[in-house]
Amino acid sequence: MLTYLLLLVIGLAAGISGSLVGLGGGSIVVPALAFLFPDMEPSHLAGTSMAMLLFNSISSTYVYAKQKRIDYQAALTFAAVSIPGSVIGALFTKQMGGRMFFVSFGIFLILVALLLLFKPNKPIHWPFKPTVKRSFSDNSGAHFEYAYHMPTGIIISFLVGFVASLFGIGGGSLMVPTMTLLLGFAPHIAVATSMLQIFLSAIVSTTTHAFLLNVEWFMVLALAPGAIIGGQIGARLAKRLPAKLLLKLLAVFLIIVSLRLMMKG
Repeated sequence: MLTYLLLLVIGLAAGISGSLVGLGGGSIVVPALAFLFPDMEPSHLAGTSMAMLLFNSISSTYVYAKQKRIDYQAALTFAAVSIPGSVIGALFTKQMGGRMFFVSFGIFLILVALLLLFKPNKPIHWPFKPTVKRSFSDNSGAHFEYAYHMPTGIIISFLVGFVASLFGIGGGSLMVPTMTLLLGFAPHIAVATSMLQIFLSAIVSTTTHAFLLNVEWFMVLALAPGAIIGGQIGARLAKRLPAKLLLKLLAVFLIIVSLRLMMKG
């Protein structure tokens, strides 16, 4: 019973933080499970976390859809490309030893955190001309206009799908900064769009991990209720917080988690 309650709390924390900054919650669940269950194989950590993310992303995406902050064209295109990467990532997880998994994950998160902490105030000037222009308003009346280079988003989405499935993190930690820095998305739109992409790719990734017997379903059933509730809370909080604060929160989460994971490794 105590284990179930602990997993429920972890799911809640992951749901709130994940949907708040577009991480998907995996950066909380993977290290938490690794410390609570030290004998758990990396492939099972990734598979169980990914299955939880599926529930979290459903909840968060529903709220963001009601807020009308999702760029559906971008989310569907990026998700379609990230799905093959998700399958490959799930297959490759079995080949990673414990130390390699934790150290690689930690290094990856530190790099993303540094990118966010020292990011320029404006999107990076990309040498390619935009191929897509977007203009729409959310349900509060806020208007968003931006243009981006679709091929860049497609290439990075494939890599995101691979890394997300490999580590069980959802991919928002890489996709959100990519959208804001290279593609010119407003942070709130990037977070909301990333959550829909996570949901779509998590369906395939979870299915692949389940086929490989990487998912601990008892843990998923304990994590899922908290993740669903947390996803609702986090998505609503995201609407009230300043965009810059969201990115700083993301960076802080990543640094804390990465250091703990590398110590574990």
